[in-house]
Amino acid sequence: MSSGTGAKLLQPLGDIDPMQRVRSWLGFSMTNFLARFLTIALIMCAMVHFGPTADAAERQFGLFSVDSEHPEAIHMDGALDAGSALNFRRALNAAPDARILVLNSPGGLVQMGLLIADDVHLRKMATLIPAGSTCASACAFIFLAGAERRADGQLGVHQVSNDVGDLESAQLSIADIIEVLNRFQTPIDVLTIMFKTPANDMHFFSPSEVALYGINRSAGATPAAGPPTPVNETPSVSSLPTYKPATAEAAAPATPSVASLPTPDLSTLEAYTRRPTRMALYSGLDFNGQDIESVRVGEASQCARRCFEIGSECKAFTYNADTRITRGPNCFLKTGSGAMDGNVMAISGLLLNRAEKDPAPFSMGIIDPREGMIEDIDLPGRDLSPRAHPTAKTGPQCRLACITNDQCQAFTFIKRKKECWLKSSVGEARYKPGMVSGGKKLATFSPMSVIALE
Repeated sequence: MSSGTGAKLLQPLGDIDPMQRVRSWLGFSMTNFLARFLTIALIMCAMVHFGPTADAAERQFGLFSVDSEHPEAIHMDGALDAGSALNFRRALNAAPDARILVLNSPGGLVQMGLLIADDVHLRKMATLIPAGSTCASACAFIFLAGAERRADGQLGVHQVSNDVGDLESAQLSIADIIEVLNRFQTPIDVLTIMFKTPANDMHFFSPSEVALYGINRSAGATPAAGPPTPVNETPSVSSLPTYKPATAEAAAPATPSVASLPTPDLSTLEAYTRRPTRMALYSGLDFNGQDIESVRVGEASQCARRCFEIGSECKAFTYNADTRITRGPNCFLKTGSGAMDGNVMAISGLLLNRAEKDPAPFSMGIIDPREGMIEDIDLPGRDLSPRAHPTAKTGPQCRLACITNDQCQAFTFIKRKKECWLKSSVGEARYKPGMVSGGKKLATFSPMSVIALE
């Protein structure tokens, strides 16, 4: 019995058919399983319009691209070269109603950055550095020109390098930059940091610095133009102009739905970054924590609908598909994906806005709460600590303690003593009543589908 159970414990996750696991736990055939998911898909179709599965046609102008399906935004991706300013004008001609410039660039030619920044400023466009993207060096001039601006990714600045090598040319370049950045009402601390950072180095603003220096700017928060503050003066933080983003209560509609987002209450940049455009659906992945609300619903699609109804605060949900649970909440609405966990009963959705890329596959160690916890099995030795875990007093808590510990590869929970022992490896399993054990398996997760919501 010991060897047989141990073999089950060590069986790789990839050797187990996920559909077979679900059928065995839910107790219905493959036909019924597919019918259940077909029902979910049909309800989703009634709730939202599915967008095209293929990527929308894009027009490329050097670094700049315009999506014909969504001409409100122009994307810039790459280093600024001698043709960048002209290519930006071409992109503007292709998308004359564009209100947002999405940035991902290491920089490049300063003159091109200043010319594009001037166009952005004159057109009162918003600028955005999405999470995972970088806007550095000459790209920073373009970002700072935004009537609205938001740095979710990395914003980097440094001194201007001068290829000519003469002092007069360098002074003229610096004078041009100071004049332009003051016209954009750039916070003085940003200028100070820029000119103090050597040309061969880069200062990337931390999230706390972005907030402290008022780098992000919302609609209507632009300060009145005034005389430029000399660069060699360092005002106190309290005297700096601040750019406070609109509160969620003021910006979000009272009862939003998929059809009503965005509303006139949202600024151009807020609508672009807050409105969900896609939903990534996962099977067997549980989002833990960051709960807003928990309710009971009949289907996974109703759980998704409830997330839309809450508005921009809801970014994700997890639905418990175990039909044997007939009481209590089975739909958990969340502000984000939180701590992720494997669970064959879970159907989870992650809402994505236009600035966010489709999620890439990822791998993690999991201990499934149903299939991965083996009753009456002990894993002796190989403890991570000479003492039991201080807070895990139940089997499920012990499993979660192991999941959240990168060094933990297995656990044993002693029911009578309420002791949780985390292990560095699985070891040899043996039969012992009154214990429950589990070992991590490596699992890879990717969305089973990404649904367009518009």
